[in-house]
Amino acid sequence: MTSPEQLIQGFRRFHEQHFTRDDALYRQLVARGQNPGIMVVACCDARVDPAIVLDCAPGDLFVIRNVANLVPPSESRAGHHGTSAALEFGVCNLGVQHIIVLGHARCGGIRTLLESGGTANPNSFVDDWMHLAEKARAEVERDMPDASQEDKAQSCEQRAILISLQNLTTFPWVRARVENGTLALHGWYFDIQHGQLLQYRAAAGAFEAL
Repeated sequence: MTSPEQLIQGFRRFHEQHFTRDDALYRQLVARGQNPGIMVVACCDARVDPAIVLDCAPGDLFVIRNVANLVPPSESRAGHHGTSAALEFGVCNLGVQHIIVLGHARCGGIRTLLESGGTANPNSFVDDWMHLAEKARAEVERDMPDASQEDKAQSCEQRAILISLQNLTTFPWVRARVENGTLALHGWYFDIQHGQLLQYRAAAGAFEAL
C-alpha cells in the first residue's frame, strides 16, 4: 500500500523532471492554458487511471472519474451534479472533440449492482448512484440467466457503457455538437485481466479489440 511519504517522493521526482530541468511542457501549458481535444469519463478504480493506461502526457486529456464511469441523464432539478458540470465545462468551455466512456473489467460498482439485485439501499450513496445502470443489470439477468457471475459482470460493465453513451445525448449541447459533426462519442472497455482495449462498434453491435 502506498504511503503519503511515497507520494511526496514521487512529487520530488516529478518536480525534478519538469521544473528544474530544461523542460518546456509546463511553461507551454501555463502560457496557453489547457486545450485537450479528448474528454474521458473513467472509473475512480485505482487500477484504471486513463492517463496511465493510455500513456498520455499532462494536458492531453480532460478526465472525469466517478464510480463505474457512469454518465447520468440531463436533469433540470436542483442539486449538486459533479459529473454533469464537468461534462458541460469540457464540451462548452474547452470544446473537446471526442468523449470516451472508458469502462473496465472487474468493476466494483457493477458488482455491487449485481449483488444488490437492483434494489438500492436508500442509505447508500453508491447504491443510489449505481441505479443509473439498473437497465444494464436487468438486461443481463433477462438475457443471460444461466451465465456465470464473471460473464454477467463483464456484460453488465459493457452495457453500462452504452447507457452512458445514450445519456450523453440527453444533454442538448452534446447532442447538437454530435449532430453537426464537431463532437464524437466513443465507448471503450479496458480488460485489465488480459491487457486488452476494446471499442464498441455500432455496426457489429459488439465490443471489438482495437
